[in-house]
Amino acid sequence: MAGHSHWAGIKHKKGRQDKLRSQIFSKISREITVAAKLGSKDPQSNPRLRAAIETAKDANMPKDNIKRAISKSEMDKNKNYENLRYEGFGPQNIALIIETLTENKNRTAGSIRTTLQKHGGSLGSSGSTTHYFYNCGVIQLSKKDISDEKALELAIYAGSNDCMSLNDCHEIITKKDDFYKVKNTLLKSVKNLIYSGIEWRANSFIDISKEESKDFENMLELLHGDDDIQKVFHNCKLV
Repeated sequence: MAGHSHWAGIKHKKGRQDKLRSQIFSKISREITVAAKLGSKDPQSNPRLRAAIETAKDANMPKDNIKRAISKSEMDKNKNYENLRYEGFGPQNIALIIETLTENKNRTAGSIRTTLQKHGGSLGSSGSTTHYFYNCGVIQLSKKDISDEKALELAIYAGSNDCMSLNDCHEIITKKDDFYKVKNTLLKSVKNLIYSGIEWRANSFIDISKEESKDFENMLELLHGDDDIQKVFHNCKLV
């Protein structure tokens, strides 16, 4: 979805906000646990853990949840997690990139394949959909805290690629390799970020009908409900 962060771009029906919030916290907690398990429990000396904690803060995750996720790394010593990326197609030939964090890739691949097939899609091979996207850093600032002119000024100073003023935020796009440098520069002038992360953004978007959009959203909801799946990116313009 153009102009929206990954989490903000997850469409959901009224009354399901709490469920969505719980799912987001669960996925971020798993990343924190794995980061702490693979390296130091001190975020200052563990870049992956530091990034995961920053993501948790962006999502307004309570500090106690973050502490529990770090402590859980001691209990999950026998589980070896992998970051795996799956590519495939949904209904109407919508391209998908699905990022996972799993200790059982056969289970994860099987679950994704089943969900896609139920909705007329299919799991593809590596490289089958990445050419529909570009990998970039996304940083969002609140419009309440900063003006359009100031946001643009900061984005240029920080070395970003683009800055757009949307309805409720300023969105700054960076090269993937420049993401942390730009983010750290912005944090010297801005106290809080609405969102920040590395995303796959579509080069162009497929238009579908309202009815087709409902079916695709149902499929997305099933994918987001899978604990192994961290993020789902697509090239569909939802109605």
